[in-house]
Amino acid sequence: MPSFVSRYIKSIQSYRTHRICSIAALSIAAGLLAAGCAVETGTDENARFEQYTRELFCRETASNTVSLHYTLKEPEKYGITETPVTFGSFDIDAEAVKASSENMQQALRGFNYDGLDTQNKLTYDILNYQLKMMEKSADYMVYEEPLGLVSGVQTQLPVVLSEYQFYDRQDVEDYLALLETTGDYFDSLIRFENKKAREGLFMADYAADTVIDQCRAFLDMGDGNYLYSTFVDRIEKINELTDKEKSDYIQENALAVRDCIFPAYEKLVSAVEDLKGSGKNEKGLAYLPEGKEYYELLAEQSSGSDRSVEEMEDLARRQITDDIEAMEQVLGITAGEAEEAAASIGQDDAELILAHLKQGIRNAFPEPPETALEVKYVPEEMEEHLSPAFYMIPAIDNTHENVIYINQAHMGNDLTLFTTLAHEGYPGHLYQTVYYESTDPDPIRNVLDFGGYVEGWATYAEMGSYYLAPLSKEQAVILQKNSSVILALYALADMGIHYEGWDRMDTVAFFANYGITDAETVEEIYELIIGSPANYLKYYIGYVEFLELKKEWMNEKGNDFSQKEFHEAVLDVGPAPFEIVEEYMWKMDAE
Repeated sequence: MPSFVSRYIKSIQSYRTHRICSIAALSIAAGLLAAGCAVETGTDENARFEQYTRELFCRETASNTVSLHYTLKEPEKYGITETPVTFGSFDIDAEAVKASSENMQQALRGFNYDGLDTQNKLTYDILNYQLKMMEKSADYMVYEEPLGLVSGVQTQLPVVLSEYQFYDRQDVEDYLALLETTGDYFDSLIRFENKKAREGLFMADYAADTVIDQCRAFLDMGDGNYLYSTFVDRIEKINELTDKEKSDYIQENALAVRDCIFPAYEKLVSAVEDLKGSGKNEKGLAYLPEGKEYYELLAEQSSGSDRSVEEMEDLARRQITDDIEAMEQVLGITAGEAEEAAASIGQDDAELILAHLKQGIRNAFPEPPETALEVKYVPEEMEEHLSPAFYMIPAIDNTHENVIYINQAHMGNDLTLFTTLAHEGYPGHLYQTVYYESTDPDPIRNVLDFGGYVEGWATYAEMGSYYLAPLSKEQAVILQKNSSVILALYALADMGIHYEGWDRMDTVAFFANYGITDAETVEEIYELIIGSPANYLKYYIGYVEFLELKKEWMNEKGNDFSQKEFHEAVLDVGPAPFEIVEEYMWKMDAE
């Protein structure tokens, strides 16, 4: 299902004093899967394949205006011109997706795999994997939830619009035309939710209430809505416009927000209110027809791991044991003392922290390309409904412009800000994104989303940042291992609720075994997991898969082990399922 709003935001979701990352999963969109386009015949198989993937990239990128604008600053250099202005639609036919997937797989088989170089074989393998996953997912399209509580359309659309960059007059014109299509986009969303309701798959009442509250929080901003102020800020930077033209555009934007955006949200609120009560299940996916099978697929898609759910549960429990043993080996310091030290580490300036992190990773990570970064802050009115921090992925031909948003209401202490910026900045999302683009990958790789790799890497970066903070080694161990254990518990609860069929009391009992007994906290955890199945797996299982790859690398290299070489190998492979990362990291190392 197309979901442009999640592709460009990488974020951390907070729950009380603990942090869990979140970003909605995105499958390769149906536009990419149209029947194979023609390619010129030639003797160079690599050239033929690269031409083919470039055409796929152009077709997918041009499928909606936001995808195009966020992916390419100058689409004309890729031969993309005169594309329709649209958000896309949720009106997708499962059988058409299956047929397209089969056609694409047939087209791939038309290439001589052995005639491809390593990079093209990597792209081929990733495309082949993604197409097979799309074919499996087609039967469960109506199970998907675009109004997710963590990163649904209703919360991310305004952020994506507020960060829609204006490079010239045409960008402003396209943006204003796009706003006028919001009603049609939301209508397709409402039709999809009605279809879910007819099949008994609509969300639980408490989830519907949260969606309604999120929409109303946006609407209640009224004249102070940031879609007004951010438009003014962006248009002021366009030198080719006269003051009169800027003023006229500002007025047009105000009318479009009032007459198109707000009514679309009002209509969505009304639709969700009408559908409330039609949901047949207030527990996990295990209680839906084929719900366990769907969760197995989600777990694989979300984590990027080829392990079964049972194997993921075992992996998480083993890592918990390792983490607890590491904590027990730290003598003379309690968790309370470590938390007290964390609350006052004396670093509360985002720019200074990012500079410190960038310097601190030099010995263990490849040198990052030079780039610019702007730190912004979430509007106060939306602090309750947006993540504590998120990174806006830049266009692939404009990676020197990067933005990280901080939600100040969720920064509990200095260490929270420090580790959050490691996740979003260095060596997390920003670093991984800019570094990977510097390797000049096949453009098609940029429209394939592998959350387990991307969020697993950012979590790996976040965990490592404790040892870069001004803490003693013992304090860092206690705090980092505690954070890892908490994240593992959320992942296990995710699998327990959606695969094992835990109810609320089962969930309460599970957390009580680990000393988490606050009923209100567990209630929030349960409802958050219900609203975002398999969400925590991309962060925790993805993180642990990187640890497993590092163990394999260490065992193979022995005394020659180098963290920097390991990081370079997995970063050079780029976002992919972990079975492919494992295979190609050795090939990258050998080249």
